[in-house]
Amino acid sequence: MVELLKINPADNGGAELPRNVEAEAALLGAIMIDNRIAEDVQLKLKAEHFFEPLHGRIYDAIMRLLDKDMVANPVTLKPMLEQDPALKELGGAAYLAQLTGNGAALIGARDFASQIYDLALLRELVSVGRELVENALDTSEDVNPREQIEAAEVALYKVSEGEGETGSVKSFLMASTMAVQVAERALNSGGHVSGITTGINSLNAKIGGLHNSDLMILAGRPGMGKTSLATNIAYNAASRWVRDNADGIPPEKNMGAKTAFFSLEMSADQLATRVLAEQSGISGEALRMGKISRADFQNLSRAARELQELPLFIDDTPGLTIAALRTRARRLKRRHDIGFIVVDYLQLLQGTGRGDGNRVNEISEISRGLKTLAKELHVPVLALSQLSRAVEQREDKRPQLSDLRESGSIEQDADMVWFVFREDYYEAAKEPKPDDEAAYAAWKENMERIYGLAEVIVAKQRHGSTGRIRMKFDAKITRFSDIADDGYQDMSYE
Repeated sequence: MVELLKINPADNGGAELPRNVEAEAALLGAIMIDNRIAEDVQLKLKAEHFFEPLHGRIYDAIMRLLDKDMVANPVTLKPMLEQDPALKELGGAAYLAQLTGNGAALIGARDFASQIYDLALLRELVSVGRELVENALDTSEDVNPREQIEAAEVALYKVSEGEGETGSVKSFLMASTMAVQVAERALNSGGHVSGITTGINSLNAKIGGLHNSDLMILAGRPGMGKTSLATNIAYNAASRWVRDNADGIPPEKNMGAKTAFFSLEMSADQLATRVLAEQSGISGEALRMGKISRADFQNLSRAARELQELPLFIDDTPGLTIAALRTRARRLKRRHDIGFIVVDYLQLLQGTGRGDGNRVNEISEISRGLKTLAKELHVPVLALSQLSRAVEQREDKRPQLSDLRESGSIEQDADMVWFVFREDYYEAAKEPKPDDEAAYAAWKENMERIYGLAEVIVAKQRHGSTGRIRMKFDAKITRFSDIADDGYQDMSYE
């Protein structure tokens, strides 16, 4: 039976907090009798989930012993806890022995663990609700109701994910364990990818895949293929998730991800057309105008059938604010467990309206919001960005970090900055008149050399070196892919 602890009314308005101290004691006793039970409960249950602080400390001591491959029982725990004041009040080591007195607890140990965890979430929910009410009753001038709603959504999301206030605090042991798991994932993938795959081997080799909590900025001038590359990567991540899942690969080793694509520029059907064009090999123009044969239509139908189960969720709501985007992303994470987010594009998002009409401040707020979203949901976020016209004024049209439009905070907040550059786009504009045979022949030769090639310039990378990656770009079906020229694929600056 669940008991309720009556606490000081001044602390919680006379309310009562849910707890089951007996279940906590029974679980600890069961683990000390049979240490194997810890294997089932330790992934979900943490010391902070226990209502009674002493029980939390006993649980933590048990886990530390088991991590050292030692037996955890009242005898081995005694040296670790005999100086604990709360344990002394209850009789010292005798209390540990008393916990193991009920062998029947072994039968319901897993149920006890689930109840302890659920009650901890309820207590956290009480805390969030109390804070929400207190903040809502504050009617001072500097209060922003929309900010309060955003903060409440964040807090509720964390409770739903089982994090609560302690979710962001990790010991170095936990952090280093996570780092080793990332390295193990890269090793198992063949030494290249520790994150979610982009589907492009040369890009994976340079950046190691898409890493959780990272904000990546993909920038370029109009016509360079930003949206095409982002769509390719989104499709590749989602399709890899389907393939790995079908092969029975566990989620933590799956190299793909369910993907959310926030398209503020193109409609959902336009994006779907791009994906269908890529997979069927039929140009998007032909699809839109109906200039396809029966055989082409069969290829299109086949591609559409194969894509029916693709976990790629497209939100084409125009004029989203950064707060609304974060709310929608949390909902997708909760309902569909998305693991990768694409935003096309950053400058079409709106701030909260508190930038006093200053666009630079608004863009700064948006880039910070995207980075916060990446950390909060623990997923990679790829945001597309425009570049300033300064690129067009230079002889060398390759973009630089200083070309990022409207705010230096984009560069500051991003973990990686990529630029897309296609030399043939600019060279095509230099076409001389056919009358000048020598110039036209030289231009044509150069175009044949560079046509269909693109560069992704990794201008900033917190996890590795910068450099250039050369790819093939098929403009007809808007697909980026690897090329065989390995000697040029990875040109590092550092």
